[in-house]
Amino acid sequence: MKIYTKVGDKGKTFLPGEGFVPKDDLRIEALGALDELNSTIGVTLCFVEDEKLRNLLSKIQNDLFTVGADLAGSGLPADNLPRVSEAHVEELEGFIDELEEKLGQPTKFILPGGTASSSFLHLCRATTRRTERVIVNISKNHKFNESVFKYLNRLGDLFFILARSANKELDVKEQQPMYKYFGEKKVSENIVNDKNNESK
Repeated sequence: MKIYTKVGDKGKTFLPGEGFVPKDDLRIEALGALDELNSTIGVTLCFVEDEKLRNLLSKIQNDLFTVGADLAGSGLPADNLPRVSEAHVEELEGFIDELEEKLGQPTKFILPGGTASSSFLHLCRATTRRTERVIVNISKNHKFNESVFKYLNRLGDLFFILARSANKELDVKEQQPMYKYFGEKKVSENIVNDKNNESK
């Protein structure tokens, strides 16, 4: 069987329970965003050596296919395709709680970056948030499993804390944004205070 089917040559693709829809349908956009997120995780894995984190990221990649199936088959009976459940959400919350206990909560905004793995995990976070926005937009006209929204929301939180953890593992300090030209005197005072706190 050839990889090209020619089915989409006229700008349409198949959606389970819906038939053929235009490729610019927002539901297809959501599935594309999920694919982009999964691919970004795949790239991230190239920069992660920690076995526990690798296993977690691989699990998320598989779970994202469940999210995709749930979205694509939202018009089908619940037992016809894999669905996102509260168990998926609670599992992410468990990972978040475990890491947050070690790291604590940040008191300021954090610049994405630091180590290679942290930078890519931040990219995963940003891609997750964009995917979430697309799906929220679609939900105005289409009904979806509410657990999908919860899962993606928690996933964005998890990527944020994983990015922080990746920097912490290598003792890379978190950097806060500098608001240049906005109250320069105040910014300078904050820098001095931060340095004084470091020396204590």
